[in-house]
Amino acid sequence: MVTRSDFPEDFVWGASTASYQIEGAHDEDGRAPSIWDAFSHTPGKVIGGATGDVACDHYHRYKEDVALMRQAGFTAYRFSVSWSRIMPEGHGAVNAAGLDFYDRLVDELLANNIAPWLCLYHWDLPLALHENGLGWTSREIVPLFADYAGLLADRLGDRVTHWATFNEPNMFTMLGYGAGVHAPGIRDRDRWLDAVHHVNLSHGAAVRRLRDQLPGGAQIGSVPNLQPVRPASDNDQDREAAARMDAVMNRATADPVFLGKYDPLTREWMGDRIRPDDEAAIYEPLDWLGLNHYSPHYAAARANAFGFRSMDPPEGAEKTLMGWHVAPDAFRDILVETSKRYSVPVYVTENGMADDVEPDNQGQVKDDARISYLDRYLGALLEARAEGADIRGYLVWSMLDNFEWAMGYGPRFGIVHVDYATQVRTPKASYHFLAALARASPDA
Repeated sequence: MVTRSDFPEDFVWGASTASYQIEGAHDEDGRAPSIWDAFSHTPGKVIGGATGDVACDHYHRYKEDVALMRQAGFTAYRFSVSWSRIMPEGHGAVNAAGLDFYDRLVDELLANNIAPWLCLYHWDLPLALHENGLGWTSREIVPLFADYAGLLADRLGDRVTHWATFNEPNMFTMLGYGAGVHAPGIRDRDRWLDAVHHVNLSHGAAVRRLRDQLPGGAQIGSVPNLQPVRPASDNDQDREAAARMDAVMNRATADPVFLGKYDPLTREWMGDRIRPDDEAAIYEPLDWLGLNHYSPHYAAARANAFGFRSMDPPEGAEKTLMGWHVAPDAFRDILVETSKRYSVPVYVTENGMADDVEPDNQGQVKDDARISYLDRYLGALLEARAEGADIRGYLVWSMLDNFEWAMGYGPRFGIVHVDYATQVRTPKASYHFLAALARASPDA
């Protein structure tokens, strides 16, 4: 098994979460609905009719959760801000009570020697923006997102040094506007492309605003979900399909942000959406890349608008509860590729697996499969470092079992078990596994 001595002394250990997935308090203290409130309350959209109304009640229990992070020896916590909690309409009036919550959270983290890593957007767009035609399919959202970033920089920039613009922009645009299986439930190729481009433009505008308003030394990045795409077979058609899927899944949002240009295939799809100065407006040099990774994708040829179809993992492959292929070699490969392609320090900001393990008769949660997964994936991370990849930290997904989007509360990704009826937290065996690595740090 991996040990703390395998990692450099300054390696960052931590965990990640997202506002809608854990906060709850969906209508308290001036918070307005997001697109996920509307989507989850629409019958048939989420398994079991689950919503994030209560989730993990982190809004009220954040001190307990921060204490668990401290006890694990974590020194970083990536969380997201609920845009509609601090700006109910998405622009204009500011909800002071919402800002106060993030003030309290940041102060509690710092009091426990945990660095707050703030993500501006993790999928919960204010519903008012969407309903008023100002969502991601509208170019008018670009200055609104920059204003939102500026508001947070003004309020929290004296204490927060690590900032991310978007979590998995490639995924929420595809799932929410292309496939329609996530909020806001749109299934339209053109609107998906609109959303991708406007998210990219919003990133650039937000980074410029953050640079203008944050003190020197602020570290700004973005968090794409990057998964190697493998052809379902060795024929030319499937290899071409894999290249096209790679452009959709990995390059459409990462290349413009970190390289300043769209890859040729995405540029062809974008057409005249890209105005003469747009790529320059998207690109602002970044300090770090947060890489989210779970499994490789598989692609086969198909005569549709994109030229590929997603395939299941090979027969007999080890899979998680989500049906995702456990493939540490894919993790190693994408770490090496990402570090070389984008030439910025990389932090793993999401990695983990879902299961459905519950406490046993002694109240212990023995999630042995997760420990095996984490050990093998951390081993792959070390292999990537040995090949020259600049990987500087690992933030597990997730700190808590939580609302897992359209899957509801069935899959459990947390290293801390949450009894959703009582809100009792129980650290799992995997929590203690990671704590044994993190606590050994001289700074823990």
